[in-house]
Amino acid sequence: MNEADENRLVSGKNEDDQEASIEKSLRPTTLAQYIGQERVKHALSVYIKATKQREESLDHVLLYGPPGLGKTTLAMVIANEMGVHIRTTSGPAIEKPGDLVALLNELQPGDILFIDEVHRLPKIVEEMLYSAMEDFFVDIVVGQGPTAHPIHFPLPPFTLIGATTRAGLLSAPLRDRFGIDAHMSYYSIEDLTEIVQRSADIFSTEITPEGAHEIASRSRGTPRIANRLLKRIRDFMEVSEKTTIDEEIVSQALQFLRVDKQGLDEIDNKILKTMITYYNGGPVGLGTIAANIGEEAETVAEVYEPYLMQIGYLNRTPRGRVVTVKGYEHLGIDPNQSKN
Repeated sequence: MNEADENRLVSGKNEDDQEASIEKSLRPTTLAQYIGQERVKHALSVYIKATKQREESLDHVLLYGPPGLGKTTLAMVIANEMGVHIRTTSGPAIEKPGDLVALLNELQPGDILFIDEVHRLPKIVEEMLYSAMEDFFVDIVVGQGPTAHPIHFPLPPFTLIGATTRAGLLSAPLRDRFGIDAHMSYYSIEDLTEIVQRSADIFSTEITPEGAHEIASRSRGTPRIANRLLKRIRDFMEVSEKTTIDEEIVSQALQFLRVDKQGLDEIDNKILKTMITYYNGGPVGLGTIAANIGEEAETVAEVYEPYLMQIGYLNRTPRGRVVTVKGYEHLGIDPNQSKN
């Protein structure tokens, strides 16, 4: 390898490190920095302050709501406000009880274990969590056959923060063991505008108030989408040799990305069009919709359907999904004519 190649590799690594550092800095570290979710923040600030005054570990917390609303970020903020360490994992990553014991064994008193997609924990692991959450111990079986014997394994007081996009899939025994539950709502355009402006400042990118508002209005009420769109629009701005993200460059970029005025992308509109074209607007089963558009049913249910329902374009009925009059109007289709 010659010197030029080495320089390119080093440069690439530095750029990756810089991008990772920027990505990390997008996450707020305190409740004061965390934009939006005011009701949740206020409640958590009370619980955290009271817990610290009693010098106890925070009660277990369940964060639930659609993806991209900042559940992972909020868990890290809670750990920072409590002044404790946090270990992060996900439900599918904990395959057997031994995996859970290994995680719990590394916790110090007051530490936080964050489990994303907590609704996807295997049943045998979930059942082990009951005693860990309630009484801070687990019983594990060592050995096999006649030599097998249980061992009582005490744990330090800790906080479990579980995050889920599908709270309805949690079993009642698990959900009942969370002392604090917080429903994360879609963000207002005003809060998203503030988030976009903050992110642009971190990226050292100039943005007009109108440009930030336009991005916010097309971000489906979701900070993750707002930041993703901002990154892509920044690319368009730089290639067009402009120095500021304004409303014009936002409109041009989002037209290219096929994100419409309501923040719906190609898949969102495909769902609505498929239901109207082939099934007269519904009712249609989730599996049928997923098969028609080439997506997994779980993806449709977790990523696309909640926002379409939130803005009133889709209804969920016992017989299936139905496109509303507003959904027809969004596509410029007369609901009466389409059903004749």
